[in-house]
Amino acid sequence: MDNRTVFDRVPEQFDRWRPRYCAELFADVIAYAKLGPDKAALEIGPGTGQATEPILQTGCAYTAIELSETFAQIMQDKFGAYPNFHIVNTDYETYDFPDNHYDLVYSAAAIQWIPETIAYTKAYAMLKHGGAFAMFMMRPDIQPGGGYTDEPLYAEIQKVYTAYFHPETPYRCKLDYDARDRYGFTDLERREYLKTRTYSADDYVSLIGTHSDHITLREPYRSKFFTGIRSAIQNAGGHITLYDKITLYLARKP
Repeated sequence: MDNRTVFDRVPEQFDRWRPRYCAELFADVIAYAKLGPDKAALEIGPGTGQATEPILQTGCAYTAIELSETFAQIMQDKFGAYPNFHIVNTDYETYDFPDNHYDLVYSAAAIQWIPETIAYTKAYAMLKHGGAFAMFMMRPDIQPGGGYTDEPLYAEIQKVYTAYFHPETPYRCKLDYDARDRYGFTDLERREYLKTRTYSADDYVSLIGTHSDHITLREPYRSKFFTGIRSAIQNAGGHITLYDKITLYLARKP
C-alpha cells in the first residue's frame, strides 16, 4: 500500500475534521514571501485545502500538486472559481517542475511523506533566487507544555492505545525539518504558534479517525479502540482539550 494515499479512504471525514492553521502563521508566510499578484506559489500536497485559501487570496499565481485524484477533485470544487488557482494531479516525486519559477514553495504536514533528498532538492530547484520555502505542522498535547504524562485522561487513553492500537500501516515518516541547510537553503527560521481546540468524545474519535495509522486499524482491534477512546473521554467529563503547538520552518534559496 502507498501510505500517501491512505487518506483516500476517508475524504469527507478528512475534509471536515482535519484542523486548520492560525491566521498569524499565514500572515507570517505571506509577509516572508512578499506574496501578491506578481508572485507565484506552489503548495505540495494540499489535501483538501486546509492551508490553501489564505495564499490564494493574495492574488498570486497559485499551483498545487496533489497525488490523490479524490483530493484533487475536492480542491478543484472548492477553489476552482479563483482565477489564479491551478492544480496538478500527479506525483511530486516524479513530476518535472520548472526551475527557478516560484517565489514560494510550501507544505502543510505533507512534505514528510516524501523522501528527504527528493523533497528538498526539488523544492530548491524550482524556487527563484531569493524565493521562500515554508513547512509547517501541528503537534497537539492534552496538557499545556507537553507535560501530559500526569494527566489522568492521558493515562486512560494510553491504556486504550496499548491494548488495541495495532495499525496495518504504522506511521514512519522521518523527514528532518532542520536539514534544510544541507540542501542549500539559507536564513533558516523556526517560529511557533499556540492555540487550543476542544472536542466532544464523538468529535475527537472522528478527528483521530483521519490520522494515517488510525485509518488502517482492522478488526478485532478497530471497534474496541475507538470505543475505548470514546469511553475514556466520556468518563472524564465528556470533552477533551488539545493544546496545539504549530511549528513553522522558513528558509530561502540564496
